[in-house]
Amino acid sequence: MPNAGAEPAVTRFANDLAALIGGRGSQDRLGIAVSGGPDSMALLWLAHRACPDRVEAATVDHGLRPAARDEAEMVAGWCREAGVPHTILTPPKPISGSIQSAARTERYRLLEQWRTDRGLAWLLTAHHADDQLETMLMRLNRSSGVAGLAGIRTCNGVVLRPLLGWRRSELIEITDMAELPYVHDPSNADSRFDRAALRARLSGVDWLDPAAFSRSAAACADADEALQWMVGVLVERHVHRRGEHAIVLDRHDFPREILRRLILRMLAMLHPDAPVPRGDSVDQAIVQLSRGKRMTIGDGLLTGGACWTLEPAPPRAGR
Repeated sequence: MPNAGAEPAVTRFANDLAALIGGRGSQDRLGIAVSGGPDSMALLWLAHRACPDRVEAATVDHGLRPAARDEAEMVAGWCREAGVPHTILTPPKPISGSIQSAARTERYRLLEQWRTDRGLAWLLTAHHADDQLETMLMRLNRSSGVAGLAGIRTCNGVVLRPLLGWRRSELIEITDMAELPYVHDPSNADSRFDRAALRARLSGVDWLDPAAFSRSAAACADADEALQWMVGVLVERHVHRRGEHAIVLDRHDFPREILRRLILRMLAMLHPDAPVPRGDSVDQAIVQLSRGKRMTIGDGLLTGGACWTLEPAPPRAGR
């Protein structure tokens, strides 16, 4: 396997990974999610070079395309030659519903089960700076706030994304340099999917800097974490239960974003498993509560006044 130019990339990757894991995880075993595309093959190669004997790989075959099994076997073949343990994961039943969303959910479920079964500390995915740019533009177009504009998180529980500071072109250079086999998923060029359509429109745009977007996303993630911490403190100080069902906010002279998050925390306390309300419904609730009025949101009834109170909404007629 050619080595020319490899060491700077491997060192850079090792530093990026160490920044996510920290010194305590220097000997942790790593699981790599590998689809067989150039991004994930570059991730696998970098991780194998930077962390020899600590890496395992898995490929999910959703059974949605006839070629998918051959692609998974391609990854398995490379792993055998490199001495990397590899597993092909398949869903127990066919994917249905919204294909991309359902496939993503099932993919992460299978990978987490595999990670746990194999005793791996972390799961690494190959999301990179160009993915981050696409994600942020899509979320801007959907009126996302700070949390949404944090984009793809570098760390989400045990899932790490050490390539968010890397360009897609850099990863392709690595696959070419290391002579790695890879395939292109045809869905990445299918304009029926929002991300693929956006990617096609961005292909000739050279004035957007994905690395800068990635840094902005990281700044939004830091801001979101700070806001979550602040709201946690305010919940302890100013949110109380009254009786068996009511939840009371005894102070509400806070900035709008803090109020949004406090209301969402109260709703989660009332109905932990209920869907998260849309942002515009929360904003409308803040307007009505500030006027001392009542508003139903989800399965809760909010009442304004000196204190804001949340109670279960009365049953609707016909239910």
